[in-house]
Amino acid sequence: MPQRPAQLMLAEHQEARRILAELGALLGAATPPEISSPLERRPNMAITATKTVRELAVEVPNATRVFEKLGIDYCCGGDQPLEQACATANIAIDDAVRALEQSTSNPANSVAPDWNLAPLGDLVDHIVEKHHTYVKTEAPRLQALIAKVVGVHGKNHPELEQVQIAFSALANELAGHLMKEEQILFPYVKQMASGSGCGPSCFGSVHNPIRVMMMEHDDAGKTLREMRRITSDYSIPADACISYATLFRGLVEFEQDLHQHIHLENNILFPRAVAMEQ
Repeated sequence: MPQRPAQLMLAEHQEARRILAELGALLGAATPPEISSPLERRPNMAITATKTVRELAVEVPNATRVFEKLGIDYCCGGDQPLEQACATANIAIDDAVRALEQSTSNPANSVAPDWNLAPLGDLVDHIVEKHHTYVKTEAPRLQALIAKVVGVHGKNHPELEQVQIAFSALANELAGHLMKEEQILFPYVKQMASGSGCGPSCFGSVHNPIRVMMMEHDDAGKTLREMRRITSDYSIPADACISYATLFRGLVEFEQDLHQHIHLENNILFPRAVAMEQ
């Protein structure tokens, strides 16, 4: 059965509430109870030190932003319990729990898309349109900017050449990675999600290409961590020019987007695709 667009589902949800409100007013009833929408976050889950970072990233609204600020790996290293992840990042567990709880108290977070419930095809489209497009646009821009900064500051800051080599390798790996997802894995996942059935694939079970994609995600995560180490967490030196500072800000933004990108695939899309095949 064809999946309905996410926007249509949200519109139907809002219309249903309006109709129930009108009926309630006519009958003298109380305000109708909230109707669960697939585009809204589920009720807040318990935040405990023993839950894994991955579980919290999936369950708690805006948790990924909190983890990003705290320097906690929620995409490739999400299997760690929160307590262990905090110890690794040298963060007090109480501070992390408090930040996560505060992220759920903001009313704006309650309407953030819950990709666990949205149609799988919509999630695939979101990843391609937002994150794949970002990588394809930003990687060449940052490579050109790195070359410029290395040319001016490379003599006094030899670590910049290491950053250039690492980011160039990352950009090349991501180009092939995105192509495999867009041409092989994602069309197969969308066909499964459509309910129209899937013929024989060139890779057997969907678990096979997913395993390869996750290995490549791990490699990308290692490169990001190495670049942070080389640059001392992207500390801007006193003699940096505007281009130097712009480069480091751009690399931080690239890292954050890639973290969110990998989170959506590793923690939500891939598990849902494997479960659907079974």
